[in-house]
Amino acid sequence: MALLLDTHVFLWWLDGDRRISATARRRIAREADVYVSAATAWEITTKARLGKLPGALVVAADVAAAVHSQSFLPLDVTMAHAQRAGSLVWEHRDPFDRMLAAQALLEGVELVSSDEVFDEIAVPRIA
Repeated sequence: MALLLDTHVFLWWLDGDRRISATARRRIAREADVYVSAATAWEITTKARLGKLPGALVVAADVAAAVHSQSFLPLDVTMAHAQRAGSLVWEHRDPFDRMLAAQALLEGVELVSSDEVFDEIAVPRIA
């Protein structure tokens, strides 16, 4: 099954961070279709600009190149994704998480994330 990387997992992958579980690392390495959302580019660049991700300035300068360097696939945000994100019955207010949840649900992919908040709305998740 195809995968969608949460923003923190994408950054951890690029850094070789061991916080990614062994199961998730194996799946990312093996899977042919690993997606990184346009919402992740938005989140990285926004948080880097605000000083919340000082270690991601190089990635923020060219997120598309970072995605391509790993042979990951970009996932654009569509009208259907936006409508689903806005209509999710979910108290979680983070717009980036709402978009990733909507994309995972609509695209039928597993979200790779350590964030348990996605379990509240039954997003298929690899921790």
